[in-house]
Amino acid sequence: MANTYHQVYIQVVFAVKYREAIITNEWKSTLFGVIGNLINGTGSKTIIVNGVEDHVHCFLGLKPTVSISELMKTVKAKSSKYINDHHLTKSRFEWQEGYGAFSYSHSQIDAVYKYILNQEEHHKKQTFKEEYLEFLDKFQVTFDERYVFEDLI
Repeated sequence: MANTYHQVYIQVVFAVKYREAIITNEWKSTLFGVIGNLINGTGSKTIIVNGVEDHVHCFLGLKPTVSISELMKTVKAKSSKYINDHHLTKSRFEWQEGYGAFSYSHSQIDAVYKYILNQEEHHKKQTFKEEYLEFLDKFQVTFDERYVFEDLI
């Protein structure tokens, strides 16, 4: 549409099923590249994808004709298929249901980028669960903690 301009910055956070620490250094950069390409394939723009053994952060410029839920459905399904097709884990890989999506202004790009870039250092001091609950509180997202994380029974 002519004269339509947009810039929507979103950070999406999602975890390995049961928050298992199974994303290894041997293939995580490949996985993050796959995820970035999947985001770009929707017409959105990947700014950075990074994470640690049990979860991933994606920071992106969202194309406004793409819904976050459809984007995440595609990213999670196709990236888990990639992991399974390439036998990167010993057992069948799955992402945990759901994700967190948080919006940012243009002035916050550098800070969010640096935060995501430094995930390994950050998680020496804070668990993923602590980080995720902090995001939900910071962004004033109403939630029931019983449904935030799926635990291994």
